Amino acid sequence: MTAPVDRVSPSSSLEALGWNEDLARHFAAETTECRPARVAVAHNYLFQLLGASGALMAEVSGRLRHQTATQDAMPVVGDWVSARIHSDEEKATIETVLPRRTSFSRKAAGEATRRQLVAANIDVIFLVCGLDGDFNLRRIERYLVAIADSGARAVIVLNKADMSSEPDRARAEVAAMTPASPIHVISCLEEGGVEPLTEHLALGRTIALLGSSGVGKSTIINRMLGTERQRTGGVRRRDRRGRHTTTQRELIVLPTGGLLIDTPGMRELQLWDADVATDDAFDDIEALAAGCRFRDCRHDQEPHCAVRGAVKAGTLPAARLANYRTLTREANELRRRREELARQDEQRRTRSAYRSMRTMRHKRLGSEP
Repeated sequence: MTAPVDRVSPSSSLEALGWNEDLARHFAAETTECRPARVAVAHNYLFQLLGASGALMAEVSGRLRHQTATQDAMPVVGDWVSARIHSDEEKATIETVLPRRTSFSRKAAGEATRRQLVAANIDVIFLVCGLDGDFNLRRIERYLVAIADSGARAVIVLNKADMSSEPDRARAEVAAMTPASPIHVISCLEEGGVEPLTEHLALGRTIALLGSSGVGKSTIINRMLGTERQRTGGVRRRDRRGRHTTTQRELIVLPTGGLLIDTPGMRELQLWDADVATDDAFDDIEALAAGCRFRDCRHDQEPHCAVRGAVKAGTLPAARLANYRTLTREANELRRRREELARQDEQRRTRSAYRSMRTMRHKRLGSEP
């Protein structure tokens, strides 16, 4: 059964949900019969919306469904939409999706070349990592690349400090990878454990929590809400890791201001389109690469490679370079598959157009005396 969405009182302003002047300008071009609303929960073609007058259920219009070229153009959690409200009941029809300011996406699991949007219009992403059996620097690097590609700001949350014998060492290792990102080492089960995170809250600011299953995302949300709203699980005995509990993405309004998006844990995170973001997340390697002899150096076997020289000198961890190579190869391979898919689609469209023209020509010639 779907968890209830926090109801917004009729006096609540759209600004509390993240509405701003840019969205208002885009919405001004829409019909006056529609109202702006934000997607709180998405179930295929059924959505729970939050608006100035409260919560309501909605479906996408037939026109939007048929005119949408790709699945990622459909509404997702965090989207602002133009909705036609039915006056006789608490239901609406989504007519359009307003332009997204930011969006977090990944390559869909098990699919060859399909993008999966996770959430939209996010200001800050709490990357939650457990200081237990979940802690993995290479996975954090992968998430940081995807966050950089989303356009949101990353905040690293190292949870379960009570389960680590060296939390300060873990913090230092993460800080070496991303010195510009705030890092919080917390124990969310302790009294006041999430207090350091509240500095990132603000009226209308949207924060999404991302991370693996069982790292404590739902517990963090419960502590920030002050109530046991999200279902949580205990710790497995065999590996001391948390259990997967969240099954859907959901936008939650905090009573003190701000919005949180809870997301299910990701068993895998494959990048979608993050060439530039990879460079940003590995800016230390990019800076070293300026000293390589060859501009297209892959930092593998090429002579006079400044990056490999830094590894040899001990100033760059070998594992970080290995992960950089892995992510770069993954991005290149995905780009190659997408280009091949686009080429095949273009060939199919050309053949279809040629067949249509040939059929029309035969009909025209056949109709002549």
